[in-house]
Amino acid sequence: MMKKNIFAFVLLLTAHWSYSQKYSNEFMNIGVGARAFGMGGAVIATASDVTSGYWNPAGLLQIKDNIQLSLMHAEYFAGIANYDYGAIGFKNGDKSAMGFSIVRFGIDDIPNTIDLYKNGQINYNNIKSFSAVDYAFMGSYARKTKIEGLILAGNAKIIRRKVGTFANAWGFGLDFGAQYTRRKWHFGAMLRDVTSTFNAWTYSFTNDEKQVLQATGNAIPSNTLEVTRPRIILAAGRKFDVYKKITCLAETNFSFTTDGQRNVLVSSTVFNMDPVAGVEFAWDNFVFLRGGASNFQHQTDIDGKRKLHFQPSVGAGLRLKGLTIDYAFTTITGQSSALYSNIFSLKLGINKSAAPAANTAQ
Repeated sequence: MMKKNIFAFVLLLTAHWSYSQKYSNEFMNIGVGARAFGMGGAVIATASDVTSGYWNPAGLLQIKDNIQLSLMHAEYFAGIANYDYGAIGFKNGDKSAMGFSIVRFGIDDIPNTIDLYKNGQINYNNIKSFSAVDYAFMGSYARKTKIEGLILAGNAKIIRRKVGTFANAWGFGLDFGAQYTRRKWHFGAMLRDVTSTFNAWTYSFTNDEKQVLQATGNAIPSNTLEVTRPRIILAAGRKFDVYKKITCLAETNFSFTTDGQRNVLVSSTVFNMDPVAGVEFAWDNFVFLRGGASNFQHQTDIDGKRKLHFQPSVGAGLRLKGLTIDYAFTTITGQSSALYSNIFSLKLGINKSAAPAANTAQ
């Protein structure tokens, strides 16, 4: 029974990844950086640091340091899943910038019990472990245009997904981004997977493994192609002077998908619209307080009433010369407070001069 359950889990996992078009490469929609998590992910228009390589590569041209580095580690589902991110960004003069980002989402040490029962006997020494891991490698490029305040950019990304020795996939996709700034207003657009991202899945089982799968009523999957449909995000934000050294940056994003009906604020079989909103208060560009609202969904309560719920998030940040420490308290899984996570990320600015310039967009 245990052998059947573990392989049912593996096949369910790979089948979901392989055949689901709506939620293909969903790990790429989690987000990166505690600052963005604290704002609910509403940073498409105002992203202005190395994390822009993920959110909107046009923001790389807003980097004020010679080089920026960022690292993040988060754990979900009581440490079962590990989520890691690293990036580097730098400017090529005043007109262009480049960046490179790595994302890893994985579940490690999954028991493989296919050989638990062998030759008529149970042998626990035959239990091995494997990992189900998703990787994304992104190269970003941003460039100013002749239109004042307009920056255009793009990502080329390679997707690598692997489930033990049983299944693996390679994928390739493109993103396009833009930011336009006019006075204190910021506008942004992000076209993710604009050409669709294709993952080619292959499966490999030994003859003994195939016999076990067939004997336990599991289907043997065949090689297939997974497609991630385009997603369009439009954004607007503005920075306000509140009092002396206190400023407020507010932004709202609208994400549009056409890959089937989703449980979002505006839902239909033709297209879906999912809004997010975030705000950041800063004191002297030194201390930051953040809040956000995302994941708006209609849910039916226990009394049968249908209500609108959303996912709140909060965060804080501290900038010490070239080092920025950000924190967020949020979740990727919905309303249950038991599934909230503490997320920390670091950002390091490297400069030739002793004192880095302030980031005016944050």
